[in-house]
Amino acid sequence: MNGSRFGLTDRLLVAGPCAAESREQLRAVASSLRDVSADWFRAGVWKPRTRPSSFEGVGEKGLEWLAEIRKEFGLRVCTEVASPYHVEQCLAHGLDALWIGARTTTNPFSVQDIADALRGVDIPLFVKNPLNPDLKLWIGAIERLSASCSEVHAVHRGFSLVDNGIYRQTPLWQLPVELKRLMPGLKILCDPSHIAGRRDLVFPLAQKAMRLGFDGLMIEVHDNPDAARTDAMQQLDISSFKRLLKDLEVSNTDEDKDDLSLEELRGRIDDIDLQLLSLLGKRMKLSEKVAEIKRENNMSIFRLKRWDVLLTDRMERAERLKLNREFVKDLFELIHEQSMEVQDRFIGGMEKN
Repeated sequence: MNGSRFGLTDRLLVAGPCAAESREQLRAVASSLRDVSADWFRAGVWKPRTRPSSFEGVGEKGLEWLAEIRKEFGLRVCTEVASPYHVEQCLAHGLDALWIGARTTTNPFSVQDIADALRGVDIPLFVKNPLNPDLKLWIGAIERLSASCSEVHAVHRGFSLVDNGIYRQTPLWQLPVELKRLMPGLKILCDPSHIAGRRDLVFPLAQKAMRLGFDGLMIEVHDNPDAARTDAMQQLDISSFKRLLKDLEVSNTDEDKDDLSLEELRGRIDDIDLQLLSLLGKRMKLSEKVAEIKRENNMSIFRLKRWDVLLTDRMERAERLKLNREFVKDLFELIHEQSMEVQDRFIGGMEKN
């Protein structure tokens, strides 16, 4: 299928409505997306909703509609599966790819059941991250499914925290970046729709994903988002989706073409990192000396007044240096936590001797 994907020509693109609502709705979206050349047309037919009174999808008849879309528009179609029965039905209707949702990824039993149902059937799979920020759980799901299918991709859709700020799900970009480091051959897509929860945030999230070198996007697109039966606030209309593709700047991920000046700056950063590690080592040695004095004077490890003064001072200094307050707060909380652990371990060791 010919079409314009602008800068996304070398990235994977999955697009379509959150849920299949009617045959007419799917045809309207698919017809409008013909000139975009998406790799896969997506639509959920089973919707795992939090409340049972919510719209939970149209079920098997949605698979019939997707099969019709595949035949009429020449689009590869995919949907979410959460059980062996779902897999069986999707294969019977000739779907081209499947994705595993965040709730299912969270449960290794469910993932293994799906992997077993797929043995002997090699079909592309997209594995969304689990609801909670557990990288090992995400990797485990990918490994289980990779034992059955050779083409398995990860999808970053954000994580559910107590406070997600302006987002529906917190991005925690460091987790997919670490996943890429641990599994360098794995393709990772970003689902900015679910991270955003609001359509005005979809583009900046998609843009950041491209700057971080993600391998593609999975975006929710609806012919009439305001009337959507699921996730109405985060779905893009057709024109907004095409504008996103046109405006998106896609970064070069070929590390062999890095500029020499960039390498020089990286060398200086490496030197500073080594200095930071050396200073952290010295700081923890001092924590051991502090622990020795505290033990001799029967003092508790945690000293609230000292910690409050220290944290306030460091954050004020961070502001003067134009550093992000929350970053510095998180950093020193981690340092303080490690310092207390060092003190506890040191005092415990002295008591055993």
